Amino acid sequence: MKYHLLFLVIVCFIHCPISTWGQINDSLLFSEKSANYNVIHLLDSTSVEVNENGAGTFHIHRITKILKTAGALSHRVIKFDYDPLTAFAEFKYVKIKQANGKTRFIAPKTACDYVAPARAIYWGARQIMIEPGRLEPGDTIEYEISKKGFTYALLNASEDEERFIPPMKGQFYDIIPFWNSEPVLKKVYQVSLPAEKTLKYQFYQGTCHFSKESEANRQIYKFTVNHILPFEKEPNMLDLYDVAPKLMMSTTSDWKAKSRWFYNVNEDYGSFSPTPEAQAKVDLLLQGAKTEMEKISILTHWVADNMRYSGISMGKGEGYTLHNTQMNFTDRCGVCKDKAALLISMLRMAGFEAYPAMTMAGSRVEAIPADHFNHSVAVVKLSDGTYMPLDPTWVPFIRELWSSAEQQQHYLPGLPEGSDLLITPISPAENHYVKINVTSSINKKGVLQGTLILEAEGQSDANIRRIFTNGYQRDWENAIEKELLNVSPRAQLIQVNYGKNPRDYLAGPFHIKIKFVIPDYAITGENIISFKPISLNNLFNNVRSFLRINTFLKERKYGFKDACSRMLQINETIHLPKGYKMKQPERKDQITGNAADFEGTLYQKENVINLYHSLILKKRVYDADDWMNFRNAVNAHKSYGEDIILENN
Repeated sequence: MKYHLLFLVIVCFIHCPISTWGQINDSLLFSEKSANYNVIHLLDSTSVEVNENGAGTFHIHRITKILKTAGALSHRVIKFDYDPLTAFAEFKYVKIKQANGKTRFIAPKTACDYVAPARAIYWGARQIMIEPGRLEPGDTIEYEISKKGFTYALLNASEDEERFIPPMKGQFYDIIPFWNSEPVLKKVYQVSLPAEKTLKYQFYQGTCHFSKESEANRQIYKFTVNHILPFEKEPNMLDLYDVAPKLMMSTTSDWKAKSRWFYNVNEDYGSFSPTPEAQAKVDLLLQGAKTEMEKISILTHWVADNMRYSGISMGKGEGYTLHNTQMNFTDRCGVCKDKAALLISMLRMAGFEAYPAMTMAGSRVEAIPADHFNHSVAVVKLSDGTYMPLDPTWVPFIRELWSSAEQQQHYLPGLPEGSDLLITPISPAENHYVKINVTSSINKKGVLQGTLILEAEGQSDANIRRIFTNGYQRDWENAIEKELLNVSPRAQLIQVNYGKNPRDYLAGPFHIKIKFVIPDYAITGENIISFKPISLNNLFNNVRSFLRINTFLKERKYGFKDACSRMLQINETIHLPKGYKMKQPERKDQITGNAADFEGTLYQKENVINLYHSLILKKRVYDADDWMNFRNAVNAHKSYGEDIILENN
C-alpha cells in the first residue's frame, strides 16, 4: 500500500514540480501517515467564476483513492448538497480507474435528486447522488460537479435565472474550510471576478500558497494547500471554524454596508408593518406595565413562549427577508427570524425602536464580511441610546431576555445608520447560580435522611426548571424522585415543597425543598462508616455541564467552551452517630484565576461534619491559556465528592 502512495506522490510531483528535497521529504512523510486511513483525496478543487450580479458558476473536481475496504463502503454513494431555491447542481462526469488498470464511466443521467434529510426547518434542501458501483482498495474515483448560484440559502425567488443572484445583488462571498476528516494531497480554491470588484480575503489558522493574476478584464485568485492531514480534535474544543484552517472572502466593503443593506431589505419588504390584531394584543399585554424594561420583558417572553419553532417554506422570505407581522402573528410558528420579526413588530407597536440582527451560534464571526451567520435575533434601543439584544428563540420559559448560552457571541444589527460587528459580553457567573443546602443525619446502619433546598437563577434556573415546563404536572414528583434515584436506587422521596409554581418562571428564581431518606446509603462495618456527600453525588447534574469536560487532559492547544458561566455553592451539614470521627484530615482549599475560582472547606465540629463549596466558572468560551486554572478549580470541586470515612474509636 505504501508503494501505491509513493507512486501517487511521485506522479503528483511530475505534474506539480517541487523545488526542494525538503518538500519531497514532507510529501513522503504525508504518504506514510495517510496510509493508515481508509481513503486519500488526491485532489479537491473548486473553481468559481463570478458574474457582475454576484452569481457564481462553480466547477468542483475531486479525485479520491480507495485504500481500504471501509473506504470503498463509505464511498458507495457520492452525495452533494444544494438548495434549489438558490442554486442548481449536476454531475458532469464520474469515472472509476480500477486497480487492475481498467477505467469505467458512470453516466451522469443515472444520478438521483432527493430531498435532503431535515429536522425542524423544512425549506426544500436537496441532494444529488450517484452510485459508482462496486469499489475495491486501489480504485480511484474522479468526478466533476457543476453548480450555479450562491453558497447559502437566503431567499426564495422565481424559477428563472434570477434565483441564482444573491440577495445583496452584485456581492459575492464564500467561506471555505481547509480541513478534512480524511487526508487530502492537494486542495485548491480559485475564484475569478470582474476586474472592478474588490475582494477582501483572509486565510485563518494556517498558511496557504496564494497567487493572483489578471486576465481579460478579470482578476483570478488562487489558494492552494498541500498535504492536509485530518485535524486532531480535543474534547469540548471550540468549533472547527474557530481553530482549523479556513479561507474567508467577500466583495462587501465592510460590516456597516451589510448592516445598512439588512435594514433596508426588511423595511422595503414590510416585515414589521403593524396589524390591528397584533396591536390589540400588544395593548392588552402592556396594561399596567410602567418601565421600559418591564414592557420589553413582557413582549419578549410572550413571543418566546407563544410562537412555536417550526420552519416550512412559505414563499419569499426564507433568510435575510423576515416574514411579515400578518403571517407571523396569525401562524404563530416559524424559525428564529420569524420569532425575531414578530418581537420587533410588537416592540415597534409599543413605541420602541427595534431592528433585526444576525448572529452566529456556535462559532465566531471574523472581520472579513463573509456572512457567517446561522441565527436571527432582535435589538431594541433603550432610553439611554444603547441597543440591547433580545432572543425570543432561545428564552422560552427562561428568565433571561438574551440567553447567556449565547454570551461571547458576535451579532450584526440591521440599523439605518449601519453597525459594526458586535459581541455579547460575558454574563457574570453570579447571574447563573445554583445553591444546594443540605441538612442530614446518618446512623450506624448507613441510613441517610434529611432536607435539601435547591435554588437557581439564570441558565441554571432554566436547566432545572425544564423538568417542570416540558412535562405534565403529574410527572413532577417522579422527576424529582428520579434525581434522588440517580444518587441511590434505594432513595425515597418523602416530601416536596415547590414554594411558587415552577411553571411561573417570572415569579422569581427557582426554589425547591425536598425531604428524603436513603436506606443503606453508607457502607458500614465494625466501627466504620463510608459514604459520599449527597450534594456531590450525581445530584442535579443537568446544571453541571462542566463535569462532562475531560479534566484529565493536562494541556490544550485550542480554546474550549462550556454551556455558560455559572456559580455553584454547596452547604452540607451531616449529623453523625455519637463517637464517630472523620478519618481524613480537615480540608481548606482556595483557587483563584481569570477563568475560575474555587473555595472549599471540610471539617468536623463535635458530631457534625460541615462541607462548604463555592465554584465560580467565569466564561462560556475559554482560551487555551485558561485551561490550567479551569482544570485545577474543577478538579478541586470533584475531589470534595470523594468518600468520607468515619471511625468510632
